[in-house]
Amino acid sequence: METLALGVFVTTVTGRAEATGGIAALTFLPGVLLSPVSGALADRFDRRTFVAMGMLAQAVLAALLTLMAFTGRLTVPAVAVLSFLNGCASSLVNPAFAALISRSVPPEDLHSAFSLNSAQFNLGRIIGPALGAAVLATHGITWTLAVNSLSFVAVLWALWRVRPQPPSARERREPLWTGLVRGARVAREDPTLGMTLLATLAVSALVSPFIGLVPVFAIRVFHEGAAATSLLVGSQGMGAVMAAVLVGPLVARLGRRRLLEACLVFIGPMAAVYWMAPTLHTAALALVGLGALYMGTLTSLNTACQLRVPAELQGRMSGIYSMMIAVGYAAGVWMQGALADRVGVRLITAGCALFFLALVLTQRLLRPEAFAATEAPRAPELVAAPAASPHLDGGEF
Repeated sequence: METLALGVFVTTVTGRAEATGGIAALTFLPGVLLSPVSGALADRFDRRTFVAMGMLAQAVLAALLTLMAFTGRLTVPAVAVLSFLNGCASSLVNPAFAALISRSVPPEDLHSAFSLNSAQFNLGRIIGPALGAAVLATHGITWTLAVNSLSFVAVLWALWRVRPQPPSARERREPLWTGLVRGARVAREDPTLGMTLLATLAVSALVSPFIGLVPVFAIRVFHEGAAATSLLVGSQGMGAVMAAVLVGPLVARLGRRRLLEACLVFIGPMAAVYWMAPTLHTAALALVGLGALYMGTLTSLNTACQLRVPAELQGRMSGIYSMMIAVGYAAGVWMQGALADRVGVRLITAGCALFFLALVLTQRLLRPEAFAATEAPRAPELVAAPAASPHLDGGEF
C-alpha cells in the first residue's frame, strides 16, 4: 500500500520518471553498505530479535509518513528522506530475515521455504495495491498510509511466534570485522558463489527496475492512475504466487540448476514483452509471467547462495546477496528512469531486458558448465573458520 501510494504521489506531483525512479533507488541505496553488516550481525545475535527491532523502526517511519500526510506536510523531499531511512531499516532487516528462514528449516526444504516466503510477500503485492487503490480513491493518501502503519502490528505479532535455533557459541565469539572479512573471502574464493552473486547483480540492474517504474508505465504510457498501477503491481504478485506453488514440483523434476538456467534465459524476453505491450491489459497479462519468472529467478539464486555455506555463514551470505540486489536495483532504477525521460520508457527498459538476455546467452556459450556447481556441495576447506588469534578473542563488537 505504501509503495503504491508514494509511487502515485511522486509521479503525479513531479511528472518525471527520474523522480519516481530516484525515490525507489533511495530505498535500496543504503543496502550497499548496510546489508553486509546486517548479515554479520545476524550471525552473532538472535535473528528474531534483530528482525523485530528493524521492523519496529520501519513502523515508526510509516507512522511519520502518516502524520505528515494528516497535517498536510507531505512533500517529495520528505518522501525522499523517509524512503532513505526506511531503506536503512530494510537493509538491516532483510538479510537477517532470510537467515532466520535458513535457521528455521532443514536444508532440503530451503528452496520451498524461500518460495513460500516469496508467496506471502507477493500476496501482499496483490492485496495491498488493490486495497490501496480503493482507499486512495475514497479517502486519499492519508488513510492509505495510516492502514500501512497499522499493518506492522501483525508483523511484530508473527515474529513473536517464531522460535528459531539460537546462534552457536562460535558464532557469538567471532568479532564483527573478522566475520565481515570471512564472509567476503568465502564469496570471493568460491567461483560458483561469485557467479551467482554477479547474476543477482545483473538481474537487479537490468530487469528489477520494472518494479519501481510501474507507476511511470501506468501514468505516462497508458495515461491511467492508481487503479492501473494497482492492476500491474497485483499482476506481478499473482504471477509470483503461482510460481511459488510450482517451484517445489519443478525443483523435484528439473533440479535447482536447470530451473535457475530456465528462469535466467526467459526473464529478459518476458520483461521486454511487458514493456512493449500495446495495451494495459496486455501488459498486466505479461506481468503475470514476468512476476513468476522474477520470483523463480531470485528464489533460485538466493537458495544457491545459502546452500553453498554452513549455517554460521548464512547471515553474512544473505547480506552480500542483499547488497548485490541493492547496488543493482538502486543504480538500475535511477538510470532507467533518467534515460526514460530523455529517450522514452519503452525503448530503454525493453533494451535493458534484452541486454540481460544477451549476457545470459553469452555466459552459456562461453561457460556451459557455469551453473552445474549450484547443486554440488561446497568444499569444506573453503568455509573453515580462520585460526583463532589472541588479538581477536576479546573486545569484539
